Amino acid sequence: MWVVFAGLVVVLGVVVVGGLVAGRAVGGAAVVDVLRGDGDPLTRHVVLRLRLPRTLVALTAGACLGLAGLVLQSALRNPLAGPEVTGVTPGAVLGAVAATGLGLAGWESPMAVVVAACAGGFTGAGLLWLLAGRDRGDPAQTAVHGVLVSAVLAGLTAMVLLVAPGELGSIVQWLVGSTEGRVMEHWRLLWPWAAVWSAAACLLAAPLTLLRCGDEQAAAAGLRTGRARLAALACAVALTAGAVAVVGALGFVGLLVPHLALAVFGADLRRALPGSALLGAVVVGGADAGAQWLSPVLADALEMDRLSIPTGALTTCVGAALLLIVARRGTEKT
Repeated sequence: MWVVFAGLVVVLGVVVVGGLVAGRAVGGAAVVDVLRGDGDPLTRHVVLRLRLPRTLVALTAGACLGLAGLVLQSALRNPLAGPEVTGVTPGAVLGAVAATGLGLAGWESPMAVVVAACAGGFTGAGLLWLLAGRDRGDPAQTAVHGVLVSAVLAGLTAMVLLVAPGELGSIVQWLVGSTEGRVMEHWRLLWPWAAVWSAAACLLAAPLTLLRCGDEQAAAAGLRTGRARLAALACAVALTAGAVAVVGALGFVGLLVPHLALAVFGADLRRALPGSALLGAVVVGGADAGAQWLSPVLADALEMDRLSIPTGALTTCVGAALLLIVARRGTEKT
């Protein structure tokens, strides 16, 4: 198992290098010079002030979403309980969009956006908790209520777009998910938040394992299922809200990465939880580097001066394709 972790760390290093050398302005040789302490001021600015923060934010946000997804799926005993369909991500997006559209926050004030996104994320999770009622331990009912809450929050977000049409350009970035323009201030806000809640989530490995077995078995083992599930949901919401506050909604990361983590690391959550965080970082970091590499290629093909593909657009397209493949294979086996 340690070989798998070591292999993923190597892949993560490749992703970081890919993110640093992506783009036309500064090539790989110039990046190496900057990392050695050389390079002209403009090159150092591009590498250290633009590309490095963007890469670090992408990795940290991916780790948050991957870990949050596995916590949610384990706590709710639902393989489709990703942050995207449980009201967590839509709520966080609504908070960030509302604060931006009403002029209370923006990309230049990341702390205000973090507060707004967290408030929205906890609101979405709270609505799901209230609607589920006594059926919180029922995966099917929880999934239905999660989809309902997500649809309502998405509708409210659309209403904000009508109220503040002048902010449409920046609001769309929250809806799609983007790492464009992220600076060190964003990463300095995100990584302590991610570290604290990731540690808390990993400490819940044993209770989450019992919850995966069912409420009756968990209660028989002496676990207070209500409190354990509430603590797990709090961790998942906090991780998701922190990521969304900085990069927006990255589709399918929190839904599919946990399945990959369980397939690679097994059902032992003591390994699967940190493994899911590592895989989430690799996926989002790779998507970010891929989007940077693909943007100039498409710009040339479409004869455009500049084109920037959002990272969330890439994760959504690839995630949707993978989900379709998995669904078709499951249908064929049935």
